[in-house]
Amino acid sequence: MKRLSYLLPIIAMGAFCALASTSAAAQAQLIHRAGEATARPSGHPLELNRTTSSGHPAHVMPTPAQVKGLGEVGYAHNGGTPPLLYNGGPVMHTPSIYIIYWVPPHLQDGSSTSLSSSYQKIETNLVTQYFGHSLMNNNTQYYDTGSYIANAGKFAGAYVDKSLYPGKDCVDPLGISNSHNCISDGDVENEVAKVMGIKGWKGGVNNLFMVFTSSNEGECFTSNSDCAYSNYCGYHTYFTSGSTDVIYAYMPYGNPSYCQISGAPSPNGFPAADTASTAASHELTEAITDPELDAWFDSSGSEIGDECAYYYGVPLWDGGNATEQWNGYVFYIQTEYSNLTQSYYLTDSNFTGCFNAGPEL
Repeated sequence: MKRLSYLLPIIAMGAFCALASTSAAAQAQLIHRAGEATARPSGHPLELNRTTSSGHPAHVMPTPAQVKGLGEVGYAHNGGTPPLLYNGGPVMHTPSIYIIYWVPPHLQDGSSTSLSSSYQKIETNLVTQYFGHSLMNNNTQYYDTGSYIANAGKFAGAYVDKSLYPGKDCVDPLGISNSHNCISDGDVENEVAKVMGIKGWKGGVNNLFMVFTSSNEGECFTSNSDCAYSNYCGYHTYFTSGSTDVIYAYMPYGNPSYCQISGAPSPNGFPAADTASTAASHELTEAITDPELDAWFDSSGSEIGDECAYYYGVPLWDGGNATEQWNGYVFYIQTEYSNLTQSYYLTDSNFTGCFNAGPEL
């Protein structure tokens, strides 16, 4: 394996892409969609795949504690088995991203919610600035039967929903929400569908709906198990409305104690929002490259963000506090996996192919 300085990968990848794009494009034309994947690989040491209330697969972002445990027993790439492989499904070519901030006046137990305008601004800035920059650029090496992902897309709108959370549908096993405040994945799906109706937003494989909820609000796939903070820090999946698939991602409130590595800087001076931003970038990138969970993942089921989860590479911006600076906005967010640079690494040989920037095909 080869270690490069932080500038060399950007130069090398452009030259490599010029040589590789023709063969990759030819391969793309030979692959035909085999239909919706009914089963995901189960060889990963973490259980990254779930089944939602609507019966579709969901893919979760593990917690730092889970990833740390893998590192202690010697798993590289957080137990993934790169490179990423194309499995026949669609990608998002030019995504439109919608945000739902779900912040009622109080939680189910009557206590106050917290999802401040400052928190919302940081997440909106992340999504707005993501396009045209490094991580989106890295996505351009991935494709489906139609074409490659473009380094293009847009933030299409946000909606602040102040309606109450449903009654207690689950019990947070960690007690972060005092066990009283807990919504299910089905509640999140219903929220997306409701807001789509209010705003006239449409589904489709190029549209992603990102849902953020308050502090002290738990979320579980099933009652009393498989829950935010103990089993995941975010996920992406989809449901079908009529004949249209609706792609969505869920990010619980950014609790640094459970969803960020120890000692992580906070370039925006708001640790919870900066914690949420790395989960949001993880889910956004995975949804673009694997929106229906049948496009890009490795032989054990890891997606582009899993290979590099909580590996930040080189923080070059904001005095060493940020790994990305997009149009003056700074973020401390994880790297993402690149098939084109899989033999190279920035700082850690256990994370070859994990970079802050990528090629344009």
